[in-house]
Amino acid sequence: MVALVGSVAFLGLEARRVEVQVQISSGAAAFITVGLPDKAVKESRERVQSALHAMGLSLPPRRIVVNLSPADLPKEGSHYDLPIALGLLGAMGIIPPDALAEFLAVGELGLDGRLSPVPGVLLAALHAAEAELGLICPASQGSEAAWAGDVDVLAAPDLLALLNHLKGTQLITAPERLLAEFTRQGPDLADVKGQETAKRALEVAAAGGHNMLMCGPPGSGKSLMAACLPGILPELTPAEALEVSMIASMAGSLEGGRLLRARPFRSPHHSASMPALVGGGAKARPGEVSLAHLGILFLDELPEFQRTVLDSLRQPLETGTVSVARAAAHVSYPARVQLIAAMNPCRCGHLDDPARACSRAPRCAADYQSRLSGPLLDRIDLHIDVAAVSAADLTLPPPSESSAQVAARVAHARGVQAARYAGSPVRTNAEADGKLLEAHATPDEPGRALLAQAAERLRLSARGYTRTLRVARTLADLAGSTQIGRVHIAEALSYRLRAPVN
Repeated sequence: MVALVGSVAFLGLEARRVEVQVQISSGAAAFITVGLPDKAVKESRERVQSALHAMGLSLPPRRIVVNLSPADLPKEGSHYDLPIALGLLGAMGIIPPDALAEFLAVGELGLDGRLSPVPGVLLAALHAAEAELGLICPASQGSEAAWAGDVDVLAAPDLLALLNHLKGTQLITAPERLLAEFTRQGPDLADVKGQETAKRALEVAAAGGHNMLMCGPPGSGKSLMAACLPGILPELTPAEALEVSMIASMAGSLEGGRLLRARPFRSPHHSASMPALVGGGAKARPGEVSLAHLGILFLDELPEFQRTVLDSLRQPLETGTVSVARAAAHVSYPARVQLIAAMNPCRCGHLDDPARACSRAPRCAADYQSRLSGPLLDRIDLHIDVAAVSAADLTLPPPSESSAQVAARVAHARGVQAARYAGSPVRTNAEADGKLLEAHATPDEPGRALLAQAAERLRLSARGYTRTLRVARTLADLAGSTQIGRVHIAEALSYRLRAPVN
């Protein structure tokens, strides 16, 4: 007899159907798993045997073959434990053969039969909903699976409870959909003394989703202001929450099965490798740029990153996706991030301080800043010089404007953009291009003349010209203006990099 149980394999953010076929036949006692299983799948034999033993069951001393079909698709992860166990119970005649025909199953088994959380339950549930099937998953992830829509979810705490439910002797209640609480993250802008220009740029970056680079001496507040940015960003819309939660589910970081509401903030160390930042590795996992999708990727000490690692961000920053090509897989992940970076002007950090500058200036600054490529810098909309905070600034009373007040203006500007780009995949001004940009970001005649003149003198690239228009559109939105004027163009140009660093 052959028992069939449905499950899934993950390829990027795509779930593919896998049929777990279990056969018990005569012959020498053996437990064989075939179908390109990885180490975790092969080890499921021991977990399944122990879980059945905890229920008072033992495997028959016969030949057991588990086939994971299709055989040419690599199978990775411990989530095959549950479908293999259910297939064995079906082949042994303990579960009716048709009891699992309308379900997919994912879950890791403990030695005592408990079901442990596994990555990708939300993706599996979405796949089950598309196929008009139900999903069997661990109880702790039932809420996560319930967000997939009209799908029958059996969220069981252990294998025994699931078996009793399938036999009709126990009822597993349907899980509820849960949302994570939305709280303002990070320090308050009221804690930042001085740096009014930088705080203005931070508001502009938040309102339009623009990339920003802060350059200044150590201790000037660059990292503090970057940490304030999550506190002024609006919460995720329902559609965005599902996108972000799918990536978090794949990474196994969705806590309690609750859909995320706050935008992610990722801050990798400058020693991060290319696979860690953009994704990859042996299993083509999502990197930091994908884990920060629709949120913030903060790179502190930017020149200390390897140049090849930084240049690998050029495509994701432009397209909003990252493609990971490996011999065993070719997958794409979303990567629509807001890049916020910070750096010192030179290695010692005191280039502009005559009393402390090193003797190698300005050569020191040129060598240090040349670690950043021109194409990467051209993709950054706002270049901000952050001056050192004086002792007089530190003795001043705290600023009266808090993050909540700035967040209100940012939310209003984002609302204007949502209405403007309704019906298109564009969410913010930073994503606008082509006809959308031409239709909504055309300046008045004085503004057009200023931009043309500045583009010639500053030698702006086509990308730099477009990004200047995007920033000007955001400045007009913050000012409540439907038309981009000369003043908006002038401020947007003040944020462009004056001259190449290499």
